[in-house]
Amino acid sequence: MHQFTPRRTGLRTYASTVSTSVESRAPYWTLRAQQRLVKSLFASQVRQPAKNVIMFLGDGMSIATLTAARMLLGQRQGLSGEEAQLSFEEFPNAGLSKTYCVDAQVGDSACTSTAYLCGVKANTGTMGVTAALTRGDCDAQNNTANHVDSIIKWAQDAGKATGIVTTVTVTHASPGGGYAHIADRNWESDADVIAAGGDPAICPDIADQLVNGNPGRNIKVILGGGRKMFLPNTTVDEEGASGRRWDSRNLISEWLDDKSDRDATASYVWNRDQLLAVDTEKTDYLLGLFESSYMQYHLDADNATEPRLKELTEVAIKMLEKNRDGYFLFVEGGKIDVAHHSTLAHKALDEAIELSEAVRVAHELTDERDTLIVVTADHAHTMSLSGYAARGNDIFGFAGSDSESMPYQTLGYANGPQPYLQTTEDGSRRNLAEVETGDKEYEFPSMVPLFVETHGGDDVAVLSRGPWSHLLTGVFEQNYIPHVMAYAACVGNGLTACHR
Repeated sequence: MHQFTPRRTGLRTYASTVSTSVESRAPYWTLRAQQRLVKSLFASQVRQPAKNVIMFLGDGMSIATLTAARMLLGQRQGLSGEEAQLSFEEFPNAGLSKTYCVDAQVGDSACTSTAYLCGVKANTGTMGVTAALTRGDCDAQNNTANHVDSIIKWAQDAGKATGIVTTVTVTHASPGGGYAHIADRNWESDADVIAAGGDPAICPDIADQLVNGNPGRNIKVILGGGRKMFLPNTTVDEEGASGRRWDSRNLISEWLDDKSDRDATASYVWNRDQLLAVDTEKTDYLLGLFESSYMQYHLDADNATEPRLKELTEVAIKMLEKNRDGYFLFVEGGKIDVAHHSTLAHKALDEAIELSEAVRVAHELTDERDTLIVVTADHAHTMSLSGYAARGNDIFGFAGSDSESMPYQTLGYANGPQPYLQTTEDGSRRNLAEVETGDKEYEFPSMVPLFVETHGGDDVAVLSRGPWSHLLTGVFEQNYIPHVMAYAACVGNGLTACHR
């Protein structure tokens, strides 16, 4: 039998230091509850039209991710962790969104983006189209009868400025649902369409649609990763990475030329210094591509070249707020999902905290009376919190011992690349107490061995503040979200707060 001794894993162990002298008394909890009750009783519903809408999307940010990220945030601040709050957890309204897609019990980032941006549920792997189109059908993609427009298009038609920000590629599934009509989410460049047996002349790739399509070409701010999707494979970018396109086109140059032809001032930036030096007052359009592919994890990033999500968000808001009719901004923390797929919980939770920081900045830069902020996720993941760890226990630490007296961790995954029952070279079972579980590259254990961890089918949280945010309460279909945002902002063809 193995003897399990609790071990520090990079964060302080709080279980023995949590003061219970105050919390052991009933008045402490009664007072807190009464304070929350009074706050709720006096909370007002903002029922005037929203000039601006900002949608924050934590890709794969399940409720378990929120809980664990909250604890990590608190422990970083020297608290036990459980009592901490992410910035958007203070928002007055909360609901649950159902994330299944037309052909799938558990959704992916493409069909879900069609739901929360276009207001229509679709098939897995497709974006900006109805479920009449099956994944990979190039001819059907070219049929405009299958296309659905997003709130980005609705906002532009109403005279509002629009922007997208992401920590993955700007051609990825989540932002792509706002401007592309695509039969396969993987067709980010023409090379991807050709590799799948399609013809880019018939079904343009996502990057092409962003630069030359509608509403893509009219998006004022585009910030994220994915330079290679815009550059020929015969060239290298500013950091020495090769382009991916087979058609010899430089879409960055095409983007700049289009703005020049329209007598608009436009800037292209590829590093943090350039981003922070942009004169937002004198710039009409901004394109920032900070990596060849995905942006770096915050825990790995070179801060000299890689902007943080909160910095991207701040620049985007300052760019868009010049518009007298307001704006719609989409901001994605995309690497929460990427980390979960590799069961890298250290990085997944840190990326969720980065999203929280970006929301905090947006909250500070905007007025609740005229700006609706919605924070949600596209789908869940299989990470869970389990066991009976003491209050304040390191969120990355151990929750107890199993039936064989081997330690198990508070965080674990239902499936993924590191099986829980993994054995060592001599055939004995791996003892996690002997593994450096506090390392940011540590892959947390899973029950079902898979090369890549899967999404989860759980409902996800929707937290909001601002005009008409009280409409986003209860349990609802994911495609309901953009209809509420459109109602609040008086855009689109449905009911609006301006024409009730």
